[in-house]
Parts: sequence; structure tokens; C-alpha cells
Amino acid sequence: MDSNKTFEHLKAILSPYEPDLTIVHDKTDNYYLNTPITESNKKPEFFGAVQIKKSYVAYHLMPIYYHPELLDNISNELKSRMQGKSCFNFKDIDDNLMAELKSLTIVAFEKYKTLNKV
Repeated sequence: MDSNKTFEHLKAILSPYEPDLTIVHDKTDNYYLNTPITESNKKPEFFGAVQIKKSYVAYHLMPIYYHPELLDNISNELKSRMQGKSCFNFKDIDDNLMAELKSLTIVAFEKYKTLNKV
């Protein structure tokens, strides 16, 4: 397992949202984005993060916690990577799962935009 390579690959899925979100952490093992303060949320909210853990790399996507219907169409393979309600764990890069996670992140971001959180 190359945690750094997996981390960078997952970070590349989240980093395109930097212009619309707020970077909380941008370290070699912890990348964390919040929503900006808006009229609807009154304070920043956690959007997503990538973190190197002891034996895996975690990809957090908070919109799916509040809107679990976003998970209705994900594959069983991606679902099997879930830990809790909004975290996916990876030990290595699987191109199909990364593409699916990227699509899920796009849908999650769009959901937050429709709710005026971004």
C-alpha cells in the first residue's frame, strides 16, 4: 500500500472545489474542506476530507451523511468501502471506484449548491 499515492489521488477528487470552499487543512496527510459561511448555514460546515490513517486512507464526504439518498445508486463495491455514514476507506487506487467516488462528490457538491450551502 502506498498511502501517499492514494492520498494524492483522493485529494485530487476534492481539490477542484477549493474555489468554492474553505481549506481548513492542507498537509501531506490531512486535507480538509469546509463550506463558506452563508446566509443559510450561518457558520462553516464540514464538506469533505482525505486523511492518512494507520492502515488506510479515509475519504470523508459529509453531504451524504445529511442526504443518504445520494448513495442510492452507488455500486456495492464502493458501498463496501464505507465506514460509518460518510467515510470511505482505501488501501490502494482502483480506477473504477475513484471515478465513481468522483461522480458522487460532484453530485454531493451540487446538492449543497442547491441548498445554498456553497
